Amino acid sequence: MKFPNFIFTVIVFSFLNCNAQQSAVWKNFKEAKKNGTEAILPDFSYAGYKYSEVEIPTVNYKIFDVTNFGAQPNDTISDKEALINAIAAANKNGEGIIYFPRGKYYFFTGNDPLTPIQIKGSNIVFRGEGVGENGTILFFDKDLPAKDPTKLWTVPFMLQTVANGRDVKLTNVVADAKRETFSIEVSDASKIKKGDWVILHVKNNSKDLIEYDLQPLIPDPAWTSILNKGVVVNERHQVASVNGNTVTFVEPIHYDVQKNHNWEIFSFAHSKGIGFENITFEGNWTKEFIHHRSAQDDGGWSILKMSRLVDSWVKDCKFVNVSNAVAFSQSAASTALSITIEGKIGHSAIHAAGGSTGILIANVNDIAGMHHTYGVGGGSTTGTVIWRSKHPAHTSYESHASQPRCTLFDNVEGGFFLGRAGGARFNLPNHGRYLVLWNYNETDVAETDFEFWSTKTWYWKMVPPIVVGFHGTGTTFKKEDVQIVESLGTPVQPKSLFEEQLKLRLGKLPKWISEFNKK
Repeated sequence: MKFPNFIFTVIVFSFLNCNAQQSAVWKNFKEAKKNGTEAILPDFSYAGYKYSEVEIPTVNYKIFDVTNFGAQPNDTISDKEALINAIAAANKNGEGIIYFPRGKYYFFTGNDPLTPIQIKGSNIVFRGEGVGENGTILFFDKDLPAKDPTKLWTVPFMLQTVANGRDVKLTNVVADAKRETFSIEVSDASKIKKGDWVILHVKNNSKDLIEYDLQPLIPDPAWTSILNKGVVVNERHQVASVNGNTVTFVEPIHYDVQKNHNWEIFSFAHSKGIGFENITFEGNWTKEFIHHRSAQDDGGWSILKMSRLVDSWVKDCKFVNVSNAVAFSQSAASTALSITIEGKIGHSAIHAAGGSTGILIANVNDIAGMHHTYGVGGGSTTGTVIWRSKHPAHTSYESHASQPRCTLFDNVEGGFFLGRAGGARFNLPNHGRYLVLWNYNETDVAETDFEFWSTKTWYWKMVPPIVVGFHGTGTTFKKEDVQIVESLGTPVQPKSLFEEQLKLRLGKLPKWISEFNKK
């Protein structure tokens, strides 16, 4: 496979009226799907719980009421031991609802050990009675200390999912495969079957692969991670079928595979069906946030880490006075839906990281305006969709280096400016290929010739994105820093790229999205 040269395309339309016009890159996508050719846009429609084809279920597992394990709401005495015992009982049962009747439950108070609460196994759902005045509140009194006091980012999350097993190499990839296709050829598919979850992996610092990954841009010598360790891809896929040594995935590959770069297939150790719903998670963060001042600023009240999961969710929840609300890590096909973040400004809102694939972050209202609002982190995270979400003008989206790629910000409203991407210098760039901003509505002060590859600072470097229907206060973009700019200043049709790609794939919008759009 010969990697294509990167071509800059700038498409700016002027209109005599305010009616949104159909996007040219959307027409290209439809034609490519019809003709079996390579589209400019990635196919983001597989993001979310069960690929967003069905709504998140209201499961009816056996209920494990925390008050039956010793928890007592509203008494300020720690309920940590009661919760741990309830989780253990649900695990022993094989599934269960950890149920919190209305009231306020206290954790990490008194003499509680300052160690995370772990949720092991699959099909465990935390359920409360809503986020309103008479709902369920889980209150986290004390902050957790950093594992290494010299490394501010080592503060653990208070609630963590933990999967059994480990990833094991299964086979090598022996043929090229183009991005946005579904099948790969392997040397031996005998250990792979339909329904398995696997990791399509490469780690290679070949000069040509680095050039392809960053084209048309040249890496800074300080970027030692990608230069020395190499390009890293960790796409998590579900196997649709195995025919001989041809493995076909349910969802498309988002990266051009070239066999001479030593691509591999690993098993993916994971849990499934973990959910958190109808709960307010409240921290005790009351200070004015200063970035990187302390471990407490950066992570003291980090609440929910969704690690090694598939088909899992957080929905209809609120986070108040926290450092970091939700982090998806090494997960796939999972959703954060209808989340509100309030109270003091903390470090970050919701992000997908750790090589996660196909995470949907939807209908998030970051009222607090976290230092980094929703977005993506590292580990070669791929196929994240942030859909119909809002944040204040004083913050902007997150893209935290360590090789995230193929991210869609779809109908996002809020601030848009340099500096909130994050990431250590040696892990740059902040974002790789196929960052897509679709009908982004900017609410802060407009900028002229905005740079994605900043000439003013080292900490804001992104491979030229695709920008369609960007509107709001009037920002323009530096021509050399974008792959495509279409309909600058005017929204386009389709209004939502994620919805329209899903509709095209399924023939109609899933009922849950149609009902959501009526709200």
